[in-house]
Amino acid sequence: MVYPMVYMDHSSTTPMRPEAVEAMLPYFSETYGNPSSLYALADQSRNALDEAREGVARVLACRSSEVIFTSGGTESDNAALKGVALARRGEGDHIITSVIEHHAVLHSCEQLENEGFDVTYLEVGPDGLVDPADVEAAITDRTTVVSIIYANNEIGVIQDISRISRVIRAESERRGRGIAFHTDAVQAAGWLALDVDSLGVDMLSLSGHKFHGPKGAGVLYLRRGTAFTAQMAGGGQEQDRRSGTENVPLIVGLSVALELASAEREAVADRVTGQRDRLIEGIMERIPDVSLNGHPRRRLPNNVNVSFEGIEAEPLLIGLDLAGVAASSQSACSAASLEPSHVLMSLGMSREAAMGSLRLTLGRDTSDEDIDIVLDVLPRVVGELRSMPTFATGGATGEATGGMAGG
Repeated sequence: MVYPMVYMDHSSTTPMRPEAVEAMLPYFSETYGNPSSLYALADQSRNALDEAREGVARVLACRSSEVIFTSGGTESDNAALKGVALARRGEGDHIITSVIEHHAVLHSCEQLENEGFDVTYLEVGPDGLVDPADVEAAITDRTTVVSIIYANNEIGVIQDISRISRVIRAESERRGRGIAFHTDAVQAAGWLALDVDSLGVDMLSLSGHKFHGPKGAGVLYLRRGTAFTAQMAGGGQEQDRRSGTENVPLIVGLSVALELASAEREAVADRVTGQRDRLIEGIMERIPDVSLNGHPRRRLPNNVNVSFEGIEAEPLLIGLDLAGVAASSQSACSAASLEPSHVLMSLGMSREAAMGSLRLTLGRDTSDEDIDIVLDVLPRVVGELRSMPTFATGGATGEATGGMAGG
């Protein structure tokens, strides 16, 4: 049986909320002024920009002047790492991050390495967690910036950002020099608290389309006093920290969506956590030789990442799509890659097991019926693929995932 589409890929993108669309519409048409201009039409756009900035600041519990609008999470990550590293190059040239970061962070670090910086890539355990003690041990007198992802985009594992920040602050005080701390919170928005003081971060990245806002709009929180070299040169917008005419409609939509997501967060997270757990339990009960990837409890309320012995992801995703279920195997930014996920490989998984992973990510609109449909479709598709040697990997073992073994 083919069902109407069940969308299980909310970590890739989310549908826009009607409230955000409605708020955006006037700024595409009648209220179209450039917020940098000086006449009344521009005032309307400038006021909308100010209100959006204040809305984001309310969610982050920060000053509105510390909110920089960007084109999305990738730009925010790039700006954070490069902005601080370059601004403080005279003080040190050492950066610390983890092996399971989003490619926006990892590739930024690679570029900085090509410019002479030294980067330490912290390993994670089989459960995907960064050990704060490893952060402490990696800090040197040359360290200027640390970047650890808040919640992983593939396996949903939640890092103890507050504890890591305390380690960094203690080391900063002991060494008598500041170390800036950045977290990629793109996947955390709408699911986890984003109070920057409670987290103890100096920089934080967000992307609008991960919490039912528009694509092409993001946020970089930059704590006041943090040394920063702008990566976009031009007319000096965003207090000379990100030049370029602000995309007022998208920024307005992002702010509306973020405030709504924050207000509904606890209620939605509680409901979706129950659905997630039922989905995991159902998969483990109904499908043999399956393992859960990442920590079984310290994970986002909406994330299920599993690997199936003897199956590659591509035919599995095609089979699910034909049956009406939209899912993914890894980050949407890497979906076209023929290489296994760097995140899963970092957990100690074999290449074959990593190539057979499936990521199911729920959303605020996911229904109990959607879970029922997935639990009907997935075992059938897996069973069909396992009976077809053409699609089998033959060497997958599903070993060393750090999760739970199924039936």
